[in-house]
Amino acid sequence: MLGKLTTASIFMLLCGCGGGSPRTIFTPSGGTSGSSTPIGGSQTGGAGGGQTATGSNVLDVVVDSGPQGIGYINGIFASVTICTPGTTTCQTIDHMLVDTGSVGVRVLESLVAVPLPDATGTSGQALAECFPFVDGTAWGPLKTADVQLGSESASGLTIHVIGEGAYAMPNDCTGAPITNFEQLAANGILGVGIYLQDCGPACALSALSASNPGLYYACVGAACSVASVPLVQQVSHPVASFPADNNGVIIQLPSVAASGAVSVPGQMLFGIGTQVNNALGGATVIDLDRYGYFGTAFPVGGSAYTSILDSGSNGLFFLDSATTNLKQCTGGLSSFYCPTATTNLSATLLGASGIGANVDFSVANASRLSNSAFVFSDLAGPMPGFPTDPTIPAFDWGLPFFFGRSVYTAIENQDTPAGVGPYLAFF
Repeated sequence: MLGKLTTASIFMLLCGCGGGSPRTIFTPSGGTSGSSTPIGGSQTGGAGGGQTATGSNVLDVVVDSGPQGIGYINGIFASVTICTPGTTTCQTIDHMLVDTGSVGVRVLESLVAVPLPDATGTSGQALAECFPFVDGTAWGPLKTADVQLGSESASGLTIHVIGEGAYAMPNDCTGAPITNFEQLAANGILGVGIYLQDCGPACALSALSASNPGLYYACVGAACSVASVPLVQQVSHPVASFPADNNGVIIQLPSVAASGAVSVPGQMLFGIGTQVNNALGGATVIDLDRYGYFGTAFPVGGSAYTSILDSGSNGLFFLDSATTNLKQCTGGLSSFYCPTATTNLSATLLGASGIGANVDFSVANASRLSNSAFVFSDLAGPMPGFPTDPTIPAFDWGLPFFFGRSVYTAIENQDTPAGVGPYLAFF
């Protein structure tokens, strides 16, 4: 039995800390539908999964057992440097979860060792954020920092500092608290998804508006209340804030043997078509709908299901046993599939325009995976519906999809060789 799954990995499935709009309680309203034209074909440019790229726009990542050796399964991590704005007073925080399903830099308050000024609202009040996930809610103050990712940097970025040291979590910030390492299971989150901000225009509406989801708070003394926050002051995409290479990211990971691995190295490249090493080439482009979703036809030629692509999910989560004919695990592993033997499957990823590509994948028996490994390409589990609407059968293409591939995430409203984002691409 793979006992480590009961500590870190099941937490990540339920918490949704690597989740984008469908894995949070609300759907960000800042997203727009992609305007790119889907293309297909074999690789003709860019670097394939597991290859080594060089350049100023490259950041090393790793899939390993997580910070403090907690036994994290299928967690992809990077180091992020935060600095007091306009200075060289900086610190580097390792094991930040790399997440294509969310937006923004979120760091545990207990780890911040450099002075960071409060991010303030239009009235000058200090801001905090109540960011909802499936299994709980991340609470803490907003700060302003210069953020460095490898050799690239974003100045004066609003970041979320997770913890209750500055302000206690208010009663109307509901959900199980995610305010410390034990609850987060990472040192922070590096959200590099498709949106420019983590909320968007809805959070810029009046605090009294029923359409404002109430993520942002203004604090006076120890009291915090829901506030309206303009886009420029919201938690923002760090890569979109770079002076260059700011239209998307590419994650490259090597293939993983069926027996798993203790750890695997990888890379994240900034920009799409901005340098020699980040060409789009012949990657398959999947355009997204206005909510950031695409479709998955399962099996090939079968019914289409609402889907997301999310490096922060530690498995491939899709449908249910009745639909997939895959046996569900029991006990502490009930969030995963346990087929009698490893099962090979196929599906078609469909863009909003209907153009897509076939994808082969495997599902192993989670209870039989090696206890000495932390990286698996065939870990999967049921997802009968999105938390935002359990009646919608769904596919969450988590980290196993990324192994052996180059996966592109184009940011909304940013121009790329395949048109304006957002979209996803891979080869």
